[in-house]
Amino acid sequence: MNDRIPLLIDTDPGVDDALALLMAFDDPWHEVVGLTIAAGNVGLRHTVANALKLCEVAGVDVPVYAGCASPLLHPARDAAYVHGRDGFGDTGYEPATREAAAEHAALALIRLSHEHAGRLLLVALGPLTNIALALKLDPTLPERIGRFVVMGGAVTAHGNITPAAEFNVAFDPEAAHIVFEAFARIDLADWEATVAHGFAHTGFEAWLRADSPRARFYDAISKQTREWSSDRRGDHWHSADALAMAFALEPDGALELIERPVAVELEGRHTRGATVVDWRREGGAADNCRILLRYDQARFEGRIRRALAAG
Repeated sequence: MNDRIPLLIDTDPGVDDALALLMAFDDPWHEVVGLTIAAGNVGLRHTVANALKLCEVAGVDVPVYAGCASPLLHPARDAAYVHGRDGFGDTGYEPATREAAAEHAALALIRLSHEHAGRLLLVALGPLTNIALALKLDPTLPERIGRFVVMGGAVTAHGNITPAAEFNVAFDPEAAHIVFEAFARIDLADWEATVAHGFAHTGFEAWLRADSPRARFYDAISKQTREWSSDRRGDHWHSADALAMAFALEPDGALELIERPVAVELEGRHTRGATVVDWRREGGAADNCRILLRYDQARFEGRIRRALAAG
């Protein structure tokens, strides 16, 4: 039997997703068995194309499955203003030569959960639409997932897309609600942990000067986003999906975790899409999330450098 841990990544590439995927492709202890793709950062046509291109750049033959092109119920705005209209900085890259698989992402997720029952590491880096659909098709899905890591939420309501909500959850709150209700245990890397684990733009740009196809490609596709970030967020770069992926691949790098019940707000006038943490366990619900508060910064940055072939 293959000793590598099977890893399925649900994602909406996106510049920060791209960095997380490069980290996953680089890891010797995990085998990426598929990428299930949703709309989010930009539309589905672009997120699928970006996933295929990144596989080509990294030299990996990972199946890519197109999934949901919109949220379950309500339209949502994308993040093209951060990532570029195509999600990869509008560089006009040459499209990948291969195409996505014919199977829908939700069906692929269910099938792969059976093929790797009890061992599958599922990492969600985008809106949770595909996973929610898979749960509606097969409510027994959580029983076969070995570990589930989600990049999403803002645990003290310091949002990045609304005052209270983080982008992935706010894009499709109904899907997030379904997922958070269905899984008894989620490892959560939220936006506030991301902000606490930034790294200097100057150092990151030095890594991007490495003489490798991965670094050159990532330098090009992230340029627009880095400029936006420098203007809006100061001298540190933040990669939410990269932090979630580090936590997924190397969980013992977590220095501080806390378990609490987490619910998704669907109706609040100012708080729709917020992740509400019952810090004092007032409501009596079971803890369903293990929330990342602090991760080993040196390990995190080391994984990014290796993924970019920057030493």
